[in-house]
Amino acid sequence: MKEAKYHLYLDDSEYSRVIQSLISLKNSLIEQGRYTDAVDDILIKLSKARKKHITVRYI
Repeated sequence: MKEAKYHLYLDDSEYSRVIQSLISLKNSLIEQGRYTDAVDDILIKLSKARKKHITVRYI
């Protein structure tokens, strides 16, 4: 079965908020002594993601 792909369109402020939230989550997991592998994977995917400029039209 093929995995579904999802696309997120974030502006610069939303992108930085997501990164800050993931780093905060990672720090709290480290304090608790838990694994941070999943958060690390998401941070890597976000850093490698292409940035695409789009225009949003409201009808």
